Amino acid sequence: MPSPPRRASPAPASSASRRPVSPVEIADLSPDDEEAIAQIARIIVEAFRDHTPSWPDLPSAEAEVRESFGEDRLSRVARDGGVVVGWVGGISEYDGHAWELHPLAVDPARQGEGIGRALVADLEQQVAALGATTLYLGTDDEDGRTSLSDADLYPDPLAPLAAISNLGRHPYEFYLSCGFSLVGVIPDANGLGKPDILMARRVAKD
Repeated sequence: MPSPPRRASPAPASSASRRPVSPVEIADLSPDDEEAIAQIARIIVEAFRDHTPSWPDLPSAEAEVRESFGEDRLSRVARDGGVVVGWVGGISEYDGHAWELHPLAVDPARQGEGIGRALVADLEQQVAALGATTLYLGTDDEDGRTSLSDADLYPDPLAPLAAISNLGRHPYEFYLSCGFSLVGVIPDANGLGKPDILMARRVAKD
């Protein structure tokens, strides 16, 4: 049985502050590239620091990166002039029919340049080429950034999900703009009043 969705990404820069898109190169991350792994670990800690306790330090972030080299995983790194600026991981679930995006992290100094969007699009292409039909993710609200936070979502969690509003640059709107749909919510996934918002999109070619 597939594992519960994991957190996907911190909030990207708002469209109002978005800078021109910078060309980046996206490729597989090699498990032998220790310098890149260290750079990605730093990006994860800095990007998620204010939003989740999942990666409080470099060792925990580095462990997350190394897990991405496992079987049925994808690990894609974005570089600009040889410098790591972002990273996205993918996990095969449901016998390969669906892949989970986990996680997405962009250097905070480079957010708003389209790097996250490019990484998401790249992962979509990768999993579609492997025969997947769906790409999905879980994007947590652990710090009161949506109307679902600090609320009792039972007995009908889908009703408040349908009326969700963004109170603080939560990334669900970023994923909506990338073509994802809101498909569910796990109330209290990270503690009382801290839900996990589930999103998905079709990647299979017609």
